[in-house]
Amino acid sequence: MTIIVTGAAGFIGSNIVKGLNERGITDIIAVDNLTRGDKFRNLADCDIAHYLDKHEFIRQIREHQFPYDDIRAVFHQGACSDTMNHDGKYMMENNYQYTLDLLDWCQDERTPFLYASSAAVYGKGETFREERELEQPLNVYGYSKFLFDQVVRQRMEQGLTAQVVGFRYFNVYGMREQHKERMASVAFHHFHQYQANGFVNLFGEYGGYGDGEHSRDFVSVEDVVKVNLHFLDNPNQSGIFNLGTGRSQPFNDLAAATVNACRVAQGKQALSLEDLVEREIVRYIPFPDALKGKYQSFTQADIGKLREAGYTDNFFDVDEGVSRYVHWLLQNQ
Repeated sequence: MTIIVTGAAGFIGSNIVKGLNERGITDIIAVDNLTRGDKFRNLADCDIAHYLDKHEFIRQIREHQFPYDDIRAVFHQGACSDTMNHDGKYMMENNYQYTLDLLDWCQDERTPFLYASSAAVYGKGETFREERELEQPLNVYGYSKFLFDQVVRQRMEQGLTAQVVGFRYFNVYGMREQHKERMASVAFHHFHQYQANGFVNLFGEYGGYGDGEHSRDFVSVEDVVKVNLHFLDNPNQSGIFNLGTGRSQPFNDLAAATVNACRVAQGKQALSLEDLVEREIVRYIPFPDALKGKYQSFTQADIGKLREAGYTDNFFDVDEGVSRYVHWLLQNQ
């Protein structure tokens, strides 16, 4: 049976394709927009059955002319993930309407639909649980994800013909994100900053948090893939789920993990955060005025619903996940 992956040449999509390959699954239709041709590199070591341009795919879906039968599932990872893109018309067409049309098609075809939502639906909230009253997006990107989640909730109440699962991704980092440039993870930027300059910059104190102590739920893309595939294996489970580790860690931890992974690879000794700061390998810069009042100082996924749905595997902490990522980056420079 065929599996469709949209955004297949992107960050999470290409990792899902690779994860399917590792299970021996190659009957995959990869959907993406390769106007930025360098994204092909994310699929160069993957095995797929067919590539389809995103716009042609959308046309075929909307006109019910898709020529393939026996679709096992759709992993919908294709979206604009640039939170700083304020073109609301584009964002709603690309992230909301496209996703809605694909949901309708999957329901008509009785095909499982697993899609990317975002922790951006929570805005500046401090409690990150899948409940409507806790959701207050701050930008049109977050709103596009939020609105689709509301539609899914309505559809679940009305009754589904096939599985629908939304994943609210927290701060995902890992392999195959290099094309995202400024929207790539902090771990990616720390790695390249250290390689180029021999030090890493972090924001200084702000909003009651000390130097480098602003915290995020950093989740490895390896874990993201495992959760997606868990729901592929359990097609009777539907819902909207936070996908983070359930553990918030400060940027200090991330910087230290990145630098130390690089140092160990160079045959050098890992250092404590205190030593890294003393040697000016980790440095603090004033918190930018432009971000004041617009910055999430803390995120931490409540993964209770995910656990209740039967996902029991442990998540990588920053030390292990970043170390694995740095090893991959060094092998793929």
